[in-house]
Amino acid sequence: MPIPESGYPATAAVSPRVQAVETTASTNADVVAAVTADPAEWPHLSLLVTDDQRAGRGRLDRSWTTPPGTALAASVVLDVAEVPVEARGWIPLAAGAAMTRAVRGQLKGHGASTAELKWPNDVLVDGGKICGILAEAVPGTFEKVVVGSGVNTRMSRADLPVTTATSFAAIGRDCDDDRLLADYLSVLSSLVDDLRRGDVERVRREVADLCVTVGKDVEVSLPDGTTLQGTATGLDAAGRLVVTSGTVETAVSAGDVVHVR
Repeated sequence: MPIPESGYPATAAVSPRVQAVETTASTNADVVAAVTADPAEWPHLSLLVTDDQRAGRGRLDRSWTTPPGTALAASVVLDVAEVPVEARGWIPLAAGAAMTRAVRGQLKGHGASTAELKWPNDVLVDGGKICGILAEAVPGTFEKVVVGSGVNTRMSRADLPVTTATSFAAIGRDCDDDRLLADYLSVLSSLVDDLRRGDVERVRREVADLCVTVGKDVEVSLPDGTTLQGTATGLDAAGRLVVTSGTVETAVSAGDVVHVR
């Protein structure tokens, strides 16, 4: 689907700058570079969006490509200058929660499918990944973060990169890209405002309410190459996943999580 002629009016009502491009290598890379060059031109909630991203990036430096017109890539600028440093670890999780709410809005009234959050910020529908999120601090500043998201919109089941992925098309649903982005930015803005006010507990509750990982048996591949197995029993005050194995509790700040049961 090409960029709509009408643009993104609902999104523009939330964001001070919505820039749509026909194609790019990476929306995150573009926005990080643009903010570095001229931060005043990219205020809080500014957005770059495309449906043809050629070299998307994810957590752990993974990369992927999608057929043009089948996925929505968007990167938003967050001004976090007023967010306490100790609360900034919640930003990627808040983005995941916001996108989960936005995807739920697209699914409302269309059968039993619903969206859930897999820690830390993957969005699942019927257990399949429909959206991944990557948050990056702008180099040289502690005030701006760029959050990129990739949503599988019109990707056929045959084009899905892995069997654990899904898309709106694969489950027989249409996606209103403009409404999805507007809802995402609205919820994300509210959660960042909570962090600015120091209301981390409200953000923690929102993330925990949506997080399907909590309560499941999990296997976590940690950055050092080791594997942790246990039950995900909650989120700590910093947003880390608490995994309990026997009587031992481990707080995980980064890692690949597999839901075992």
